Amino acid sequence: MLNGLLPGLNDPDGLGIPGNLPPVVDAHVHLFPDWIFQALWKWFAKHAWPIRYQMKAEEILDFLFARGIRQVVALQYAHRPGMAAELNAFMRDICAKYPNVIGLASIYPGEDGVEDILEQAFGFGLKGVKLHAHVQGFDLNSPEMERIYAVCAAARKPLVLHGGREPKSPAYPVDPYQICGVAKVERILKNFPRLRLCIPHLGLDELPAYRRLLKQYDQLWLDTAMVLSDYFPGHEPPDLLSLRADRIMYGSDFPNLPFAWDRELKIIAEYGLPEDRLAMLLHTNALEFFSID
Repeated sequence: MLNGLLPGLNDPDGLGIPGNLPPVVDAHVHLFPDWIFQALWKWFAKHAWPIRYQMKAEEILDFLFARGIRQVVALQYAHRPGMAAELNAFMRDICAKYPNVIGLASIYPGEDGVEDILEQAFGFGLKGVKLHAHVQGFDLNSPEMERIYAVCAAARKPLVLHGGREPKSPAYPVDPYQICGVAKVERILKNFPRLRLCIPHLGLDELPAYRRLLKQYDQLWLDTAMVLSDYFPGHEPPDLLSLRADRIMYGSDFPNLPFAWDRELKIIAEYGLPEDRLAMLLHTNALEFFSID
């Protein structure tokens, strides 16, 4: 899907969240040190879409909070072994400066000292773990991943796992269709019933199967990042009313967007969701999933 030919958009930035929306927790925001962002911008420009918001971490947070976002869940992932401890310390420092940031830890599956690195990160106050199978190149059901599932489940820390097959790219080191997918996710849910798991992007191309899993497994959540935008060819925006109301979280994927930061919030505002469902989507579900007071 990601071939450098996805459409560019020039929709205008809003100055704040749409006025008819309740408080918003953005459950999918990426924060990295500057040098990693520089590399990401180059990769996206070559292999995916042009990143519209090329900002430093603190600029990202200032931007979102100034526009009315109540809280941000900050995600990161280690691109190679030996990075995770440094990234977790970076996230610790961000959270200390911005009380409205809920920071997640990073780990590289299979690296030495996984348990110790995550124990240290949780000691920093980080609220969970973020992993990206496409970028980090792991099979969801590998022994290396089972170690991480076990640590998260034992510590009662949620895991945000890009385990859907799309969006795929030949630039990734692996074929996402071989290492990801709803069947592998269901195996995780069966084997680790105490693990709270979020699959971003509403599972994209496998949403009907995830709709079934949501009904069957209480420990599964999905987030909406980029999927409501009508951006990806061949994937129509889903009907939010058809999904389990207490297990869907709003997330933007900011700053790695080609379109306006509030594009999906405007779409949500026009859905006509009942007030209780709107509150669950925009903040209540995230507060529960990440155990935010």
